[in-house]
Amino acid sequence: MLRYLVNFVFPPRCAACARRMPLATARRVCAECIARIERLREPLCAVCGIPLDPRANLGGEWCQRCASAPPRFGAARAITCYSYADEERQTVSSIIRRHKYGLDQSLTHALAECLGEPIPLAENDYDVVIPVPLHRGRLRWRGFNQAALLGVAVARRLRRPLDVTTLVRVRATPPQTAQNHSERRRNVHAAFTVKRPQRVTNRRVLLIDDVMTTGATADECARTLLAAGARRVDVLTLARAL
Repeated sequence: MLRYLVNFVFPPRCAACARRMPLATARRVCAECIARIERLREPLCAVCGIPLDPRANLGGEWCQRCASAPPRFGAARAITCYSYADEERQTVSSIIRRHKYGLDQSLTHALAECLGEPIPLAENDYDVVIPVPLHRGRLRWRGFNQAALLGVAVARRLRRPLDVTTLVRVRATPPQTAQNHSERRRNVHAAFTVKRPQRVTNRRVLLIDDVMTTGATADECARTLLAAGARRVDVLTLARAL
């Protein structure tokens, strides 16, 4: 009843397309926009999860980048692609952009709905969920860490603890939007540390972020966690920029 009254005063609209939604709804994304989310399908690189061209890959399980320079994480998977060229028309891309750069924390629930079922990793393979951290300066400016908010939804689904304090970003890094993979690796080198190694020692970590582009940030986080004693680090992101 309370939800109905709130929705009557503030009519709910889809977070992706702004279409009016039923007053009784508890959802933030309409069924049509959820149906438009194209989940990544095999064949995918066994390591970084990027879609493979079966004609060009000749049956190999790894992409060229992972084969030439394997990352430290075990496996990375994403729900869908991130389209820079068509952000406004793509359900997930549109919501992520407004959540991240429009500072709209209320869109967290919408992004959680976009995770769908099931997540593309074995749900029982992890001991703890850890989001990619923001530097404290960026956190103060933005007011929230979008990876941590997404991590809440993932940890609840997996019924695993969420740890937002052990992995820390100790160095502010410039935005990486226009950088290539090598530049991104240099940019994030030694940018993270583990404050309490006993919290990750011999544990299987699921690292969470909103978008993976080249994987440089996830790779550096995994390197830091493994050096602190983690048994394995895998990565789950909502979207993969191609």
